[in-house]
Amino acid sequence: MTAVPVLWVYGASGVGKTTVTWELFVQLVREGVPAGYVDIDQIGMCYAPPTPHHWAPEPVADPGRHRLKTRALDAVLANFRDAGARCVLVSGVTDPVRGVEASHVPHAALTTCRLRAEPAELRRRLAARAGATSDFAAELAYADALDRAGTTDLCLDTTGLTIAEVVAEVRARTGWPDPAVSVEAPSPTFPAPDPTPGRILWLCGPAAVGKSTVGWQVYQRLRVAGVNAAFVDLDQVGFFRPVPAGDPGNHRLKAANLAAVWRVFRSSGAECLVTVGPLDRAEEVPTYHAALPAARITLCRLHASPRVLADRVARRGRGLTPTRGLAGDELIGQSRERLHEVAARSARVLDALAGVGDLWVETDDRPADEIAAEILRRTGWPSRPR
Repeated sequence: MTAVPVLWVYGASGVGKTTVTWELFVQLVREGVPAGYVDIDQIGMCYAPPTPHHWAPEPVADPGRHRLKTRALDAVLANFRDAGARCVLVSGVTDPVRGVEASHVPHAALTTCRLRAEPAELRRRLAARAGATSDFAAELAYADALDRAGTTDLCLDTTGLTIAEVVAEVRARTGWPDPAVSVEAPSPTFPAPDPTPGRILWLCGPAAVGKSTVGWQVYQRLRVAGVNAAFVDLDQVGFFRPVPAGDPGNHRLKAANLAAVWRVFRSSGAECLVTVGPLDRAEEVPTYHAALPAARITLCRLHASPRVLADRVARRGRGLTPTRGLAGDELIGQSRERLHEVAARSARVLDALAGVGDLWVETDDRPADEIAAEILRRTGWPSRPR
């Protein structure tokens, strides 16, 4: 396969890597460059059951799961290429000593760029995000380790700079993407079926129905029950623009990337997968079954009333969401009129999905842990997956 140009922006928490990389992605798309985006942490959520000492025990041979994440990245690159991407942007942490291990991403033509900030500035940004009384010792120690690592990667200091200034500097210093790189036509056979077996629970529904919040609770309950489980947010593995005219939800790419990441997770010991993602029409479901023909997919359709949808959409518009900080949430900061439109559309989608799925679960005025418990009870999970 032809190597895919990849720009990986990394650094400690608070340096702006996600915001900068997403803004660069948006700029490239606006300029007519077919591009993909991946948050590396979003393709690395494959955890063993918690222990009394560790919420997420680290593999002895792969502390930080950095190699797992790079293998997953390599697995999805072919799908971005087949979708028509000229390049892929990646944001996320790396091993502080080894950095980005290019040997684990053989299908990438890799460019790396580290962002940093002075300790006082980094502490200020972290406090603005999490509160002044929080302890940032781990984050600051990681930043210091990166400073001391002495890698030859391009390094940009973001202290005192705006996001726009950092993006401009990244583009100027990397010369990325190379305008000479050609774009391959989307593959007509994409995605190819993946033979990886296993059990997958998919929580679906439109915006603000509660997929991510409930899905994460389901995932944590599985782990507490002793299951080595994985988690994937379909939106987070489906960032490609321009969106294909015949597939406005990017479901072909999402299905292909779900299969690719699941293959990596399964080989790393995962027994089952919880995935969350939007579904607008019943006709979109077969795309996922075709991409994962050997897997047993249980589709759980979440439901909420128009009143609750409107309230949740409004809260997301104000940034009041458990997933705040993830790239691509296009509701934050939107006008009241736009948020009303989104809530109304979500209600229409729920009507259109009536009868779709293996089970239907009401979410109105219920805590997420209660909904998660019902889903596990009705699906029979976490009986030992095969």
